[in-house]
Amino acid sequence: MDMMLGPEPETNTADFDEKPIKMEDPIDEKPPDPKDEAAEQKKKEILNACKTRDFAALRTLAASPGGFLTDTIRQQAWPLLLGIPPPSDTKPEEEEEEEEEDWKSLPPHKDESQVQLDVNRAFVYYPNDQNDTQLSHSKTLLSTLIIRTLRHHPYLSYFQGYHDICQVLLLTLPPALQPAALAHLSLLRIRDFMLPNLHPAIAQLRLLPDILRSSDPELWQHLSSTEPFFALSGTLTMYAHDITSLGEITRLFDVLLARDPVFSLYLFAAIVRSRRGELLDIPEDEPEMLHSVLSKLPQPLDLEGLISQAVELEREYPPEGLRGWGRGISRWSVLKTGRGEGVYRQGLEEGREAFGKQIRELEWRERVTRVREVVRRNRGVVRGVGFAVLVAVVGVVVRRFVHHQPGYGGHGERGGMLEYVMGLVGRGWVK
Repeated sequence: MDMMLGPEPETNTADFDEKPIKMEDPIDEKPPDPKDEAAEQKKKEILNACKTRDFAALRTLAASPGGFLTDTIRQQAWPLLLGIPPPSDTKPEEEEEEEEEDWKSLPPHKDESQVQLDVNRAFVYYPNDQNDTQLSHSKTLLSTLIIRTLRHHPYLSYFQGYHDICQVLLLTLPPALQPAALAHLSLLRIRDFMLPNLHPAIAQLRLLPDILRSSDPELWQHLSSTEPFFALSGTLTMYAHDITSLGEITRLFDVLLARDPVFSLYLFAAIVRSRRGELLDIPEDEPEMLHSVLSKLPQPLDLEGLISQAVELEREYPPEGLRGWGRGISRWSVLKTGRGEGVYRQGLEEGREAFGKQIRELEWRERVTRVREVVRRNRGVVRGVGFAVLVAVVGVVVRRFVHHQPGYGGHGERGGMLEYVMGLVGRGWVK
């Protein structure tokens, strides 16, 4: 939603008499509005940062009140922040992926039926000025954008709420930029949510209590019996499912795209802290009530205040210092691959590579879980075979896994993996 007023209309001098105005005569001209002047200056700064690819400046400007101000400016800033190459710099493989080919000839994606169900429920809150014909056309465009992306990247798993994110891109960016923007967003910003299961998404949520533990121990303790799943809808959909104003969600996208993916969690921590008094009034032994309150965004939503608080939280308590960051978050998670200005320069191939490594990591963890379950169910047999034999078997399994995993080639990582597996087995042994 454009927040800026247009330029002052030109004065037609023919409307005035030529006689001079006396000093005591009232003058009907208003002095320049400082807010308008400041906004015009900010526009120039944003456009200059886009031109010079000054990502640090864009991060700062996106977090300042109003964000990128207008959709016209967003159409320049968002593609840059998503790492979409300028037309002259586009790589051949990316040109091939995003060109106007007949995507309908590609094999159907496994989730297309769910996509259609969600698209049928789209555009509930905005835009609110469309007739039935226009609404139907918008839904067709949204379905096309999503299915085209999924068919080009069939390894991605669709999740409910993805269409809410796509809807924002559809209503903000011109058609020529939408496919590339969605592909880059999916592979480089929300990749963790497009894996076959929700384990990486839940791992992200586990950082939320860590942020609260560091920034507000009393509130963290009060919420310690409440699982952080209340934040799933907001973080999963970049808040597009929960914010019902197009102006607010595009403004929020400014800062979410300009900052690292982990910023979304700091924003939710700021939301939780903004309700501190309300939450402390609810008994801590009523987690269902706490969950119910936390799963809904406060109304009205002080978006600018929350963004400012989230920026300060991330500055004071960076993710590298959180308890769950090291072991809880995969090295291939977007939270780690998307740290720093490098995220603005990553391409689709890097996203695909990280996705593949996350898949193999998830498969390995599933195997470990199955081994642990077998050990738990056959404790007596395992004791009879002997712990030394078990160690040897697990060692062979680990070595075979490491041999086929490019990301686990180092001695330290291998030792960490073996230690991790033996810890799981050991817990199964003693139970």
